[in-house]
Amino acid sequence: MRTQTRREFLKTVGAAAAFSVSARVVRAGKAMGLSPGRRPPNILFFFPDQHRFDWLGTNRNLPVRTPNLDRLAKEGARFTRAFCPSPLCAPSRACLASGKEYDRCGVKNNGYDYPLDQPTFYKMLRDSGYHVAGVGKFDLHKKTRDWGLDGSRLLKEWGFSEGIDNAGKWDAIRSGAESPKDPYMVYLHRHGLAEVHVADYAKRRSYAATFPTPLPEDAYCDNWVGNNGVQLLRKFPKDKPWFLMVNFVGPHNPMDVTERMHKRWQGIDFPQPNDSKQFDADAHVKIRQNYSAMVENIDRWLGIYIQEVEKRGGLDNTLIVYSSDHGEMLGDHNRWAKGVPYQPSVCVPLVVWGTDVAGGVVSDGLVSTMDLTATFLDFPRIPVPAEMDSRSLKSLLAGETKAHREYVFSGLNDWRMVFDGRYKLVQTEGKRPVLYDLVSDPLENEDIADHSSKHVERLAKLLLTRSE
Repeated sequence: MRTQTRREFLKTVGAAAAFSVSARVVRAGKAMGLSPGRRPPNILFFFPDQHRFDWLGTNRNLPVRTPNLDRLAKEGARFTRAFCPSPLCAPSRACLASGKEYDRCGVKNNGYDYPLDQPTFYKMLRDSGYHVAGVGKFDLHKKTRDWGLDGSRLLKEWGFSEGIDNAGKWDAIRSGAESPKDPYMVYLHRHGLAEVHVADYAKRRSYAATFPTPLPEDAYCDNWVGNNGVQLLRKFPKDKPWFLMVNFVGPHNPMDVTERMHKRWQGIDFPQPNDSKQFDADAHVKIRQNYSAMVENIDRWLGIYIQEVEKRGGLDNTLIVYSSDHGEMLGDHNRWAKGVPYQPSVCVPLVVWGTDVAGGVVSDGLVSTMDLTATFLDFPRIPVPAEMDSRSLKSLLAGETKAHREYVFSGLNDWRMVFDGRYKLVQTEGKRPVLYDLVSDPLENEDIADHSSKHVERLAKLLLTRSE
């Protein structure tokens, strides 16, 4: 990143602080092949649940407010075509942890736990001298709904030095309504709020349930997660580079927001979803207001974390990454949540800022969130295992290259998808193939498979080769 623009950015979060590098850090940097005296970069990774690709302040067609993300995108790099390897929580996060495509990640759907004998990049970072921490919804044991009352049950095995793993929105209710199985429900039970929260969720089976939550601000799950991460960050050892992953449970449905968040979006209009007839126009606007409120709240926490990193020193040698495990349909094509191959489900935001990232990069290169795995290893020069499918984004981030992948893949259960930058082919077991031209039809309203056989055959061969 250019020095001048970084200084301009630092002014928005506080005065720059000096950072003294210990002898231990110098040794770690040399071991990783970095220049003498240079500390391996810290990594702050925001990975919320169900944030669709276009719901950012950089999209001028929507009244979304993400000032911190917008600033990072302006001074760093933003990817406009970032795909997840699978649009479902557990397999998507397994692909990230392992650096492998969906068919090789060992997690077919939310009914599987991450194989403990399969390496993770978290462990590779930890073994290379990083202090590796995380908070929020990890979703690496989706089948086994037991997080440990302190949220540490499998953190060491996955490769974390410390952290707090909590249930997602619905899993917390299903598992801990009467007796808590995760630290968030422990918190609510201890503060006399569990019964109130469970009763509130019983009224939220529909996306149209957009009334505010009765929970106070500090007990709202994303605020609780955000605070947990800040408390960990403040206690990180000073003599080690660190990796911190913040897994917010929002903007996942239900559309529960606090009273404060709700008030900030009243009276703000939104475009209607594409090809949707389920709710009336007013209901769709209210749903989108609440979704935007959750996104804005996560962006608020991003600003808080940037300030915290700057206070402890080392922001100038920190890589900040924002993405999501998958998107959210928000009523497009009469669909909600995720799990389908449409763009709002398989495409996610990806913004990167910090050390060795060129400023003002807006890339339309085809990338996968799985590519973050090799990227996180590449920045501190940790060798990327040959068995990974992940490809480092470092040269793209430095502005040295523009192209990355010729094709991106995604899949779940009985369907597989391949996209070449223009044509997207979807093959589902027992059904005819579906093909979209995203240049002429970005909303995916017209299946052109019947009169584009050459593209169907070409892309089908790629899927066949990929699965072998």
